[in-house]
Amino acid sequence: MPIATPTRREIVTGAAAVLLVSASGLTVPARAKSLAPTPTMRGGANNYRPGAPIVERIGNGGFLTTGTVRRAGDGAPLAGRRIQVWAHTTEGHERDARSHGATLTDANGVFRIEMPQIVPAFGQAHGHLAYDADFDDAGFETVFLRPLLARASDTRLEVEFVLRPV
Repeated sequence: MPIATPTRREIVTGAAAVLLVSASGLTVPARAKSLAPTPTMRGGANNYRPGAPIVERIGNGGFLTTGTVRRAGDGAPLAGRRIQVWAHTTEGHERDARSHGATLTDANGVFRIEMPQIVPAFGQAHGHLAYDADFDDAGFETVFLRPLLARASDTRLEVEFVLRPV
């Protein structure tokens, strides 16, 4: 089988094509220009308690709720944001004060709070989370979430807040 050797013209044309593609930016992966804010979910504010206390853990724990809080647009992490969590659990109903608690995000915009195992209410295992602008002076809109667990046996819930500046 003969070995093909490129001509000078093929080498120059190939090099020009590589330079053209590199200069055009087509080799850079696509990036989102703007991160959309998280919309408030229907039913998310059910049984909300304004000013729930910041706690290390709700009840005896055993179920972990974690997530991130970022700014809409550039996606920068937001430190010190107050996130409230509540749910129907093995230790109480979502209407009970003892089933509510709040936590703050760390320097990377990450929060975590442990609570009793979430159990189905009205046929669905779900949690409630809120970023409440009334308890924060950072200038973002309030967001309520009501995420469903994939299975009632899940022991972890992860959510993301992307907050819109006001």
